[in-house]
Amino acid sequence: MQIQFQHIEPHSLLKNYIEKMWLFKSSGRMPIDDMKLVVPNGNLKLTISYQNGIVANVNGQTFSSKEHEITLTGLIDVPVILDTAKDIATETIGIEFNPQGVYRFFHFNLNEIKNQIYSLEDLLGKTGKQLTEQIADTISVQQKISVIQQFLLNQLLLNNEDLIFEYCVEKINASKGKITIKELEKKTGYSSRWLNMKFNEKLGVSPKNLSSIIRFKQYYQLFISGNEKSFFKNDFYELYYDQSHFIKDFKRFTGLAPTKFENQINDFGKSYYR
Repeated sequence: MQIQFQHIEPHSLLKNYIEKMWLFKSSGRMPIDDMKLVVPNGNLKLTISYQNGIVANVNGQTFSSKEHEITLTGLIDVPVILDTAKDIATETIGIEFNPQGVYRFFHFNLNEIKNQIYSLEDLLGKTGKQLTEQIADTISVQQKISVIQQFLLNQLLLNNEDLIFEYCVEKINASKGKITIKELEKKTGYSSRWLNMKFNEKLGVSPKNLSSIIRFKQYYQLFISGNEKSFFKNDFYELYYDQSHFIKDFKRFTGLAPTKFENQINDFGKSYYR
């Protein structure tokens, strides 16, 4: 069984809002002994399953992205298990919006889709249905990519930027998730209540929750790249108060204790995260 994630270069006007775009190809389902675990990375995801479908397990709930369906995944703060719907060749286009940019494209309260996956038709009605049909009618992958990017460019014009919100997300990223809500209050002059409301609306989670995801992301990227050979090295103290704090977050985002996770096969999850 072969899998491949191929990088797609976003349109120049979309680069500030999209962390990455990819084309996923597989010859069939993932191997049985592979965990197929995807760890939260702070991005909301738009996927176009134009050959075969994708099945996701989130918090014990199963979501299916059918063939020729466009789905939007809200911000995920729990481990996700992914696989193909059928044991046949699969191709899917994925667009991952960075935390500070996703609100420019989807103009509803994003907390409503946290840890959920919805078809774009259900979320956007007639607009989502027309886009789904338009992409299904195209033949080449490049045409599908062109259509979805034109849709996003049109969406971008419909919503003004929120500089305070984007500033806060940038500070969280720059601090690797270590900045506190009190520090954000001081830097912006806005209360924690206001900031929490703003984040829940425009991203789907609180600043504290996003910080936890970003903090773990720093460590997990080191691990899957092979630069962090052991989970219990002093390096993680730069990001975590102590070992128990680290283990708590690790279980939250992977579903397993570090010592158990270290012995698992998760080739698909690593490829997805890179």
